[in-house]
Amino acid sequence: MTADDLAPNEAVELVTTVVPKLPVPTIAFREEAMRSPKTRAEHDRLALDLPAFNAVEIRGPAPIIRPDGPLRIAAWNAERLKYQKPSADLVAGVAPDVLLLSETDLGMARAGNRHTAGDLAAALGMGYAYGVEFLELGLGDDRERAWHAGETNAAGFHGNALLSRLSFGDVALIRLDDGAVWWLDAKDGEHRLGWRMAIAARVEAEQGPFWAVVVHLESKSDAADRARQMIRLLQAVDGLAQGLPVVIGGDLNTNALMGHSPADWLAGPQKHELLFAVMAEAGFDWQDGNTADATLRMRPDGTPLPPYCRIDWLLSRGLDASNARTVPALDKAGDAISDHDLIVADFAFR
Repeated sequence: MTADDLAPNEAVELVTTVVPKLPVPTIAFREEAMRSPKTRAEHDRLALDLPAFNAVEIRGPAPIIRPDGPLRIAAWNAERLKYQKPSADLVAGVAPDVLLLSETDLGMARAGNRHTAGDLAAALGMGYAYGVEFLELGLGDDRERAWHAGETNAAGFHGNALLSRLSFGDVALIRLDDGAVWWLDAKDGEHRLGWRMAIAARVEAEQGPFWAVVVHLESKSDAADRARQMIRLLQAVDGLAQGLPVVIGGDLNTNALMGHSPADWLAGPQKHELLFAVMAEAGFDWQDGNTADATLRMRPDGTPLPPYCRIDWLLSRGLDASNARTVPALDKAGDAISDHDLIVADFAFR
């Protein structure tokens, strides 16, 4: 499967409107959505005109001296980003120039109704671009509904963020599927409006500009569907980057690697996950920017259970990766603060 397999009339949707603050849907809107029939037509009627799905919230970083050495780029599925201080400590410990962050809440009771990505950026002295992946219509999964029973979401946003200490611009949110996956078939009763998506931005380094992209592929998918999502992403990124170097990072949900050798995760993941064949054909490399470590881990409540594999990745084109690490997502007491570990590598211009 290649980009040519997409139907010619299948346009990749880009959202390029930026705002200082995303508008919050009214309680009446959220109540209407909960009552509405769970059909694609209703999903699209409700979601397509929701302002928060059609903009990206931006806050630029304070001016700094750009680094003239390799760029350090990290990616982390922070699983709601519930633990602010331990999360800030974890990220500060690896000191990335750019952090590609997925599963971040804004106005969700399960994360204290905070703007989790904005709070983390402020704590680290970084700017951010935040986009909504889903409007959560409830309190979350079955565990979260039990833990936060009786509480109310202030906004209900769940999304991805790109944090940077370098100047960035030309931000675009890229929709990766047709939406409604969690509307038509809610896992554990977790009804959501929205689309899987990526956020791309042109970042300014001393050596020149490059594009950074945070992505979160659908978890309720198979290898062919994940490859289709990556093809959509590549279509958009190629149009945006225009030959500039690119780093793509995030949770790719590469579950087809489960049960295979860790050495195979790096050396031959395309044998099990078609998206790597798609990325290799497009000129992307992953061997030097990743380790042969699983990135899933057990939470304090004993879930998820093993076996684990590597589902979080950094892929690059036009840059040379080195010093790849997989950093345990643990607080100072040794307790997990996410069910995903953080990944990080250094990238040098060629």
